[in-house]
Amino acid sequence: MALTLAEKILSQRIGREVRAGQIVIAPVDVALCQDGTGPLAVQQLQSIGLEQVANPSNTVFYLDHAAPSPRKELSNDHRLLREFAVKTGSVLSDVGEGVCHQLIAEDYGAPGRVIIGADSHTCMAGALGAFATGMGSTDVAMGMALGKTWFRVPETIQINITGRLPVGVYAKDVILHVIGMIGADGATYKALEFTGETVAQMPMEERLTLSNMAVEAGAKVGLIASDEVTKAYLEAQGRVEDYMPLQADAGAKYERVLNIDVTALEPTIAAPHTVDNIHPVTELVGTPIDQVFIGSCTNGRLQDLAIAASILKGKQVASGVRCIVVPASRQVFLQALQAGYIEQLVEAGAVILAPGCGPCVGVHEGILGDGEVSLNTSNRNFQGRLGNPLGFIYLGSPAVAAASALTGVITDPRGVLDYGTAR
Repeated sequence: MALTLAEKILSQRIGREVRAGQIVIAPVDVALCQDGTGPLAVQQLQSIGLEQVANPSNTVFYLDHAAPSPRKELSNDHRLLREFAVKTGSVLSDVGEGVCHQLIAEDYGAPGRVIIGADSHTCMAGALGAFATGMGSTDVAMGMALGKTWFRVPETIQINITGRLPVGVYAKDVILHVIGMIGADGATYKALEFTGETVAQMPMEERLTLSNMAVEAGAKVGLIASDEVTKAYLEAQGRVEDYMPLQADAGAKYERVLNIDVTALEPTIAAPHTVDNIHPVTELVGTPIDQVFIGSCTNGRLQDLAIAASILKGKQVASGVRCIVVPASRQVFLQALQAGYIEQLVEAGAVILAPGCGPCVGVHEGILGDGEVSLNTSNRNFQGRLGNPLGFIYLGSPAVAAASALTGVITDPRGVLDYGTAR
């Protein structure tokens, strides 16, 4: 029978056909924790005398959320993870290597793999055709130790995207628009399968943004079929042997199909305090801001920094605005340095932080003051997300963020973009 992409991946890994709604046990190809969730996972294994991992080379502990550590308590958490990684032979991604989800894409994500992580945005690797999903620390701990885990095979919502993206509109605008249509809980424990000519033409960097934010609609996974774009990305990462073509079957049964034509889509903003509080940028132009954050697993890649640099090059960040830029990985940082983007951003007045999560989760490096407003390229704007429940967070693309950094108010980037380098 015809299978959705979620059904097909799980069927292949389990070795028999499975369908939406079934409870299955699946092998785990890659398991990850980060420094916010990893300590609990390790402590749970220690408490039951199961200090082991089934697949050390594909079990990874990332120090990215508080990196470098801002407090002794978090430093001790880092120490715990370092010691556990040595004891079990697991992989440790230390301070400065980058955000776990970006590094999973660079080093581990591949079509047909089952990837679990104690972080909700693990779903980002779905852009590479992997069944990648976030789970609780205890569930991931058991998956690490035993090399398998259970799932309820999710029903699938097909998001069919067509039309050519206008200048100044990017994948971030598309996924915010999708979340606005579905709602923050409209796809709870569903698979979102992104299809259509627009997705097929997107580079991997933008596909990763779509899959990254699938969870903001409640989705279990955010999947994209693997194709020549996937192959080219894996080849660039030195992993072309990990490629295989993988797509849903013709006639696969979807719970629903959402058709979206992006031809007339505008730059889109999520206003406080929910990701589905969506507005075209034109409705919010002129809103004063105190801070801009360009980075995160959602939009800290080379293309994102290139867009920001093209807008800020030769100009200056507005007085009174803090512009914080965080490359998503060491690889991205080095590439941006070589391309001159970092120099252009620094000359414009931006502050560059070490690769990692930076301000995103609100642990350090960019905490808001009472009543302050930040325009972020990250994925969440919940109350308190940047470390202060009295702060206000808007979400937008790197183009919106960079344009707003120049003016000190939310700004439509279409008026300042260098159209030669916009896309």
